[in-house]
Formats: sequence, structure tokens, C-alpha cells
Amino acid sequence: MLKKTIEYEDFNGDKVVEDHYFHLSKAELVEMEMEKPGGMGEYLQNIVKSEDGKAIITEFKKIILGSYGKRSEDGKRFIKTEELRDEFYSSQAYSELFMELCTDADKAAEFINGIIPAGLEKDVAKMIKEESPVKLVEPQELSLHEAAAMDQDELTSGIATGKYKLS
Repeated sequence: MLKKTIEYEDFNGDKVVEDHYFHLSKAELVEMEMEKPGGMGEYLQNIVKSEDGKAIITEFKKIILGSYGKRSEDGKRFIKTEELRDEFYSSQAYSELFMELCTDADKAAEFINGIIPAGLEKDVAKMIKEESPVKLVEPQELSLHEAAAMDQDELTSGIATGKYKLS
């Protein structure tokens, strides 16, 4: 979990200093990894390589808001709700954080590293082993002829989910 102290000027013109919390659980990270063909890391690297500014900003916004929440008083839970995200998103604190992370690569890397749970590498390595109940499946390669013969909806959803790829 990352505790981030953010300074900003509120809409009344007052200087405000607040602590905000960000965290992605191991389960959330595995879900993110499985959602993208080739994994989330490869997906993000491809966006960065393409220099698609709009896609980079969209994904960074998703990561910031997806990791935002509040610690429970007893420290046993990290609470994330749409209401909390909307409240944060509509604040100047979000704007300050977003601009900081988009303009400073070191701060962005520090943020990403701070929201990822410790020991994740071991869990990912364990998941990739054959004994894992989660099997990573390579996409089925389709020729243009095979793709043209398929139902359009099946082809589109198969490519989007990583089930198929065109060769």
C-alpha cells in the first residue's frame, strides 16, 4: 500500500495537505494481467513504444483510480468503492497527483512500485508453473482465410480476449 501526501489548492483558494492511499491486491494484479493478451506488462510496454499519448493517459488514469481507496480503521481491509473514486477524481488532489505522475517518470515509477504488493514476483512465478490451476494459453493463430470464414462477433471477441490472433 502506498500512502501519498498531496498538497493542493482547493476550490476556496485554501492550501490543503492530505494523505491518500493506493493499493492493488495480488488478485487485482493477476486479473489485470489475464485481461490483456500477452499480459498487462507487455500491453503497457507496447503503448509506451507506440508513443500513443492518449492511450498512456487512459491507462494511467485507470491505474490511479483502480488503486485508490481507504484503509479500514482496524487495518484489515482496503475499501474501494465507486463513490470514493468519484470523490477523489473530482478533487484537486487527483489533478495534482495526475499531473505529477504524467510529468515525472521517476515519480510515476515510484507510484507504480508503491501500489504493488511485496512478494508478488514469487506468486507470479508460482502461478506460471504447470501445477498452477490457472493455465496460461497461447492464442490460436488464424489465417486470413480462417478469419474471413468465422462469425464476425466470435472473431472480434476472440481477438479482444486474446483467444485468437491473426497470422
